[in-house]
Parts: sequence; C-alpha cells; structure tokens
Amino acid sequence: MDLFRTANDLRARLGNERSVALVPTMGNLHAGHLALVEAARKHGKCVVASIFVNRLQFDPNGDFDRYPRTLDNDCKLLERAGCNVVFAPDEREMYPVEQEMVVSPPVIAGMLEGEFRPGHFQGVATVVSKLFNIVSPQAAMFGKKDYQQLQVVRALVRQLNFPIEIVGVDTVREADGLAMSSRNGYLSGAERLEAVRLGQNLKRMRERIAAGEQDFEALARGATADLAAHGWKVDYISVRGRSRLQAPEANERELVIVAAAWLGKTRLIDNLEAARP
Repeated sequence: MDLFRTANDLRARLGNERSVALVPTMGNLHAGHLALVEAARKHGKCVVASIFVNRLQFDPNGDFDRYPRTLDNDCKLLERAGCNVVFAPDEREMYPVEQEMVVSPPVIAGMLEGEFRPGHFQGVATVVSKLFNIVSPQAAMFGKKDYQQLQVVRALVRQLNFPIEIVGVDTVREADGLAMSSRNGYLSGAERLEAVRLGQNLKRMRERIAAGEQDFEALARGATADLAAHGWKVDYISVRGRSRLQAPEANERELVIVAAAWLGKTRLIDNLEAARP
C-alpha cells in the first residue's frame, strides 16, 4: 500500500489507473470505514482512501482540535482491508491559500443538520470537490449513516457534472445496535450503555410505519419524549422521503427516519430507512 502526502505525488501514482474508487474519511477508522473499503474494491481496481480532518466542516466551537488523529493505526487497518493507496495531506496541502472559493450546497443542505450546523455542508461540498479533482475517481463510497451528506454529495455530482458514481454503503453497527462512529469514543461508560436508546427508538418508529402508522409527527414526539426523559437533548427526529429529505408526500413509500441528539457532550446521529406498507 502506498502513502502520499501531496496531490502531485498522488496524481503521478494514479496517472495510469483507469478504475479508481475513492473512500473519503477523516481518519480514526473503525469497521464502518472498512466496509466502505470493501465496497470500493467491488467498484474499482485501485482503491484510494483519503484521510483529512477538514476544518471547514466543523462548527466554530466544535471538536476539530480534539478529533483523534490516528494515521499510523489507520494505515494498518486500511492495508489489511485491501486498500491500495492512502492520501493523507495536511492543511497546507489541501488549502495552500485561504479558501475563498467555496461550493454552495443545494437546498437539501439547509434543513436538518443544516439548521443546527450552519456552514457544515458548504465545508463538506468544498472538500469533496477538491478530493474529486485531485483523485479523479470513477466511483466514491459514502456511508448511509450520514444520510443527508450522502444526498448532498449526490446532488453535487449531478449539478457539477462529475463523472463519478456515488455509492451509498449501509451503516455498520455494534452488536447492541449502536451505529459505529468515531465520536462514540467520546462517550463515558454509562453514556455508551445509554447510547443504544437512540437507535432503539428509530427501530420502533420503523416498525410502527411498516404496520401502517401515518402520524409521523406523533411518532417523532414519542421518541423525543423518551430520549428527553433519559437525559438526552434532541436536535431533531423526523420522517422524510429518502431522495429529497422533504416531508413525505401522500403516495411516497420509501422513507427514512433521521435523528440527531446530544448525550452529555457528545452529539450522535443515526437513521433508518423505512417503508410504508
């Protein structure tokens, strides 16, 4: 496996590759990221994983500085998973001058996460565009755990005419159902045991929807109340149509339940795809 720190060196390595699959990450890898690598191996002969903690997508008072940097261990995991190339630039390489030119995300980015994290998706769209330009992949893998991000990237590719297939990869969960996330490491022991409640509520909502429940707002209020009663601070829980992330239309069957909530000082997000009968 090759490790590159500069865009020029990476481009030289990939110059003759005609089947490249990209796995963008911020590092501190877990089994969810490795599932992206496994999917990438089915979509490209050369798998490139990027590791870059992107300042532009963090909130001004967020956890950018404390986000774990674990490059050595990440590279060991990636090599065992069958990754061919790692691109791990520093900030000076990715942003050699002040990044005045940014990519404005679509309307879909202004709701849900966008309401609570202004500027987040602008940072995502900008760095993803830069990575697409540097790597020139034929396919790129994004986890469904960040469901809104996946839809924003799909819109980015459509609207900017990137010749890239965007592949959504199912969320990988711990044995007790908690969605894997690098931020799970922030949880205390007691919080880690409590954290499963978020996914449990989404699962109950999905079951009720499959049974024919139509009052999605009542389902969300019930889940919110249960979480609040156990010390959570809920940002949102909502049932949306999968592709547009808008309130479902009357005949729309394919849905997704999206949620974000604070447990102590840790913000967790999760979602479950659901379907009307």
